[in-house]
Amino acid sequence: MSSDLTFLTNEPGKSLLDRFHALLGTHTQFFDCLVGYFMISGFYKLYPALEHTEKVRILIGLKTDQSTYAFLQQAKEQQQLLLSSHAEAKGQIPSEVLDELEHSEDSADVEEGVDTFISWVKSGKLEIKVYPSEKIHAKVYILTFPEGHYDDGRVITGSSNFSQSGLVDNLEFNVELKNPADYHFALNKFNELWADSVEVSKAYVDTITKLSPYAEFTPYELYLKFLYEYFKGRLNLPDELEDIYLPAGFMKLKYQEEAVLSARDTLETYGGVFLSDVVGLGKTYMSALLAQQLEGRSLVIAPPALIDENNPGSWNNVFREFAVRGFKCESLGKLDELLKRDLSAYKNVFIDESHRFRTESTQSYEKLARICRGKRVILVSATPLNNTPRDILS
Repeated sequence: MSSDLTFLTNEPGKSLLDRFHALLGTHTQFFDCLVGYFMISGFYKLYPALEHTEKVRILIGLKTDQSTYAFLQQAKEQQQLLLSSHAEAKGQIPSEVLDELEHSEDSADVEEGVDTFISWVKSGKLEIKVYPSEKIHAKVYILTFPEGHYDDGRVITGSSNFSQSGLVDNLEFNVELKNPADYHFALNKFNELWADSVEVSKAYVDTITKLSPYAEFTPYELYLKFLYEYFKGRLNLPDELEDIYLPAGFMKLKYQEEAVLSARDTLETYGGVFLSDVVGLGKTYMSALLAQQLEGRSLVIAPPALIDENNPGSWNNVFREFAVRGFKCESLGKLDELLKRDLSAYKNVFIDESHRFRTESTQSYEKLARICRGKRVILVSATPLNNTPRDILS
């Protein structure tokens, strides 16, 4: 079926995209678009046919988004459009563009389309402007043929915006005007509007290259983004612990306090947490500070040497020094005895040397799991990962 049709509806054999492909290429020198809004999805579809077109101008006549239109309307009401207003208008790029890029198909074709868009804007082949003075709801496409062509150009107008939906997907109603008088009227009117419009090409490129999924980031910037996303939930944590008791002469260290604040937040969210600083950084002291912050009694399960009353740094002695209320220390070797007791009064379980229980298939793991069920669990270990990541999973 011939694509030379008067009416273009996007029905089979009558799509606006097919007609553009037939008219563009070597047949068109300039391509001008006056549209309600511009979506880059339309550019993806059409840019291969525009490779040999000398200049592409896109004039957005309706609005980019609500904030842009409100700003430009205010300028109109004041009967002035100052240079500062133009500068601000350039910075108001449609949120639809970012949303579209974030939800676009992850493919080489889309990426190539974005790269071409940026390249054409930077070279001056593609220009985009916004008409600031009033709403224009038109959808007009003006194709200017090279000098010496048997025809000056064509105009296509109707319901289709410059988008994937307008070019292909939606049922639209467009008409192709072939009369030279129609072409010259449309081109002259477009040029009038273009002269009074605000240039936003660079702002589009800045939006894509700095804010969209296609932005170019250095490895360091990606690292900072990762840190922010990972820790953003903790940015509003208190700066320091409140209502704590410290033994006389105890040096309050910031890193320990931050660790306790973070551990408390993690416990509230997940019901369990690792305290895994390296040897010598005071995990027992951090545990005592954390125990002060938790409701309910605390059960400490640790190797015998670390609960020995004769050991000044034992769990028993440290918890007493920090005035932790309602705690009990038991040996790792007495899990069977613990299972015979009523442990319902304990809400928190601190497990020292917790890496010993990294294998789920052992009897000791099963016994410990029964003891910890329904309680907050604090796993204390300088080496939570010994062999594989499955150690942490356990």
